Amino acid sequence: MPDSSVLFIDPNRMFLPSLEEILARQRNFKVIPANSIADALAELEKTTPRAAILGLPTGPEALDAATKIRAFRPGLAIILLLPKSVGKSFADVLRVRADELLAEPVRPADLLAALDRHFDRGTTSPIHMRVRELETLAQLGKTITRHLDLDQALASIVDAAVRLTGTEEGSLMLVDEDTGELYIRASKNFDDEFVNTFRMKVEDSLAGDVIRTGEPILLDGESPRKIKTSYLVHSLIFVPLLLEGKIVGLLGVDNRTARLPLHDSDLSLMQALAEYAVIALENARLYETTQAHLHQLETVIQQVEDGVLITDLEGRMLLANRTIRGLFSLDNEPLDGRLLKEVFPNPELQFLFSRRHSASPAQRRTEITLADDRIFNAHLTPIEGVGYAMVMNDITQLKELDRLKSEFVSTVSHDLRSPLTTILGYVDLIERAGPVTRQQKDFITRIQNSVGSITTLISDLLDLGKIESGIDSQKETVLLNTLARNALESVRPRADAKHIHLVVSLDEHIPSLNGNPIRLRQMISNLLDNAVKYTPEGGSVNLSTQREQGQILLRVSDSGIGIPSTEIPYVFNKFYRASNVQNTAGTGLGLSIVKSVTELHGGRVWVDSTDGKGTKFTVVLPLPKE
Repeated sequence: MPDSSVLFIDPNRMFLPSLEEILARQRNFKVIPANSIADALAELEKTTPRAAILGLPTGPEALDAATKIRAFRPGLAIILLLPKSVGKSFADVLRVRADELLAEPVRPADLLAALDRHFDRGTTSPIHMRVRELETLAQLGKTITRHLDLDQALASIVDAAVRLTGTEEGSLMLVDEDTGELYIRASKNFDDEFVNTFRMKVEDSLAGDVIRTGEPILLDGESPRKIKTSYLVHSLIFVPLLLEGKIVGLLGVDNRTARLPLHDSDLSLMQALAEYAVIALENARLYETTQAHLHQLETVIQQVEDGVLITDLEGRMLLANRTIRGLFSLDNEPLDGRLLKEVFPNPELQFLFSRRHSASPAQRRTEITLADDRIFNAHLTPIEGVGYAMVMNDITQLKELDRLKSEFVSTVSHDLRSPLTTILGYVDLIERAGPVTRQQKDFITRIQNSVGSITTLISDLLDLGKIESGIDSQKETVLLNTLARNALESVRPRADAKHIHLVVSLDEHIPSLNGNPIRLRQMISNLLDNAVKYTPEGGSVNLSTQREQGQILLRVSDSGIGIPSTEIPYVFNKFYRASNVQNTAGTGLGLSIVKSVTELHGGRVWVDSTDGKGTKFTVVLPLPKE
């Protein structure tokens, strides 16, 4: 069994004691010096060193020493240290007698690497070698997964291939799709100039055989084989890289000076490393594709006219397009990683984002008014695995058109009220003028009902116009619970007639608020009236109030017919009536009034509903700041 010693023949002290010190310090080797070949052979009779290092002058003496040591101890690793003056022809002769040739200046790292190659393969047990291989493969897997740098991943694979097989050189070559030639993408222990200029045609070459057949090659002969001009090897392994059914390159290791054998186990190891290389190549391809798609998507988002911003789940900024930056005067300010509430001080935007966890899309939609009085419709959408996306589109023009329409309707409504009152008065006088037939009486009743409906519609339009124009902005201290009870009593007769159960849950501890009592009562009455109107006989209607974080929540829910999900965003629009209530009397203005009254008091309203399973309206009104 070899011990931890190295025989060092250096009669002219060309390399000792510096190399002797390095071997002892970095590998804990005992160096056995010999001043001649006779001394060396005498030491070999007494000890069993791991290697013999020959630092002899170039000439017959070096050749004779290598030959005698090889004959005396055939299995001993022989490393020749060559002076600068050695010629190429003589070096080829020496290469046959030795396992390694190292030319001056001899770097300690090169000598240690040469020793490691022979020691590892000669003295390490198969179990320990297998453990080391598995550890290296596991580490490679982590490196490939953790890093997206293809060059770094491939370099790690080539380095592992050289280290685990104990070879001198390694390379990973890819096929140039344009020329069909092989070029080196990653290498170990090759000259940089050689790597940069290397090009190999696949025709009539060992590498070409691997590319054409898809089969690996293992060379393990004593005589050097030519791979490329001036590129001779003693042993070699080439394994193909198969990506999506196509050979895209190969992974190879070789020994150019050392006559170390390569085995089938080395081939199996190289095939496993080739799989890692393929994974790295595929990861890089997928990453490049993903980056290209991401760039396209980001370009589209940046160019759309609507404002778009995206955050992660914690509300940290991921992206804001040019429209958003322009709206909030952010210019080129860096936003990545900053909290949304720090970037956008707008209270309406922050309030919308505070409702990001709501399951109802209606609660994640609002109108945002900017400092220049432009109005935007904002919609917040959760994106699974990413965070949240907010889209803002300019509705200033639509709001202006809506204002003009409201003014027109209000004017027309006001002008219609007088003639309608006159018509209703004369209809009432018809019966007093003399007897009428039953049919005439029926006609009179129909006229009165129609005029009454139109009058109600006009009253609602005028109320809505006053609210939106701010005419009814006078406010006083009011108790919302008192207004809720009064509104409830006004609908109780209709509820009793349909046997509807009224459930009341009013928080008696909620404080008073500053508001218009007439309009607030009208808002609650409209919600209760709708709930009773659209709840079948025997159903239930719930009214509740609750204080929560500086605001009052008023909820009106029912077990009625519900609202189709596709129509929920439109229920607060003027004259809009859901498709499942067309046969029920109504003006389509009740919920518009509810929304306008709520906004008049600085609050918000939204609806949650399931078609056929009932509806719940939630009104949030802010309390005065203490």
